[in-house]
Amino acid sequence: MFTAGEAVQFGELSEINVEQARHFFDLRFWGAFMAAKYGSSQIRPGGSIVLTSGVVVQRPRKGGTVGAGVGGAVEALTRALAIELAPIRVNAVCPGPVRTEMWGSMSEEDRAAMSRRIGQALPVGHAGEPHDLAQAYLYLMREGLSTGLVIIVDGGTSLV
Repeated sequence: MFTAGEAVQFGELSEINVEQARHFFDLRFWGAFMAAKYGSSQIRPGGSIVLTSGVVVQRPRKGGTVGAGVGGAVEALTRALAIELAPIRVNAVCPGPVRTEMWGSMSEEDRAAMSRRIGQALPVGHAGEPHDLAQAYLYLMREGLSTGLVIIVDGGTSLV
């Protein structure tokens, strides 16, 4: 499993710092690429690699150009690696808003308020928790037939 833990960079295209955007791409895309390149030889045939994209790919929003671009690249990489590395299975999880350490720069009060605000806007009524995503990663690692897939775990974010 590969997931990079850095907050998605949002901002108007004209305001984006290109060096920061490149760093984000290096971490999320090239990190996944290198993990697959150098780690795949250690995975048994029929084993699994699970990458991480993000719901901004499914539902882009103004200011989400960098995140959507990187997530889209990771999803394309997932499909290409599924062919390239077969019989190793390669899939991805596409998370929506999840309470993780990426919210760590906020006070607990602000995190709770943000979680409530997000949850009220979602069909499931709450923001995700790490254990919600863990189930998707475990499924893709254990299930032996899926490859090249992206499973969206977003509480309905891509719908609203």
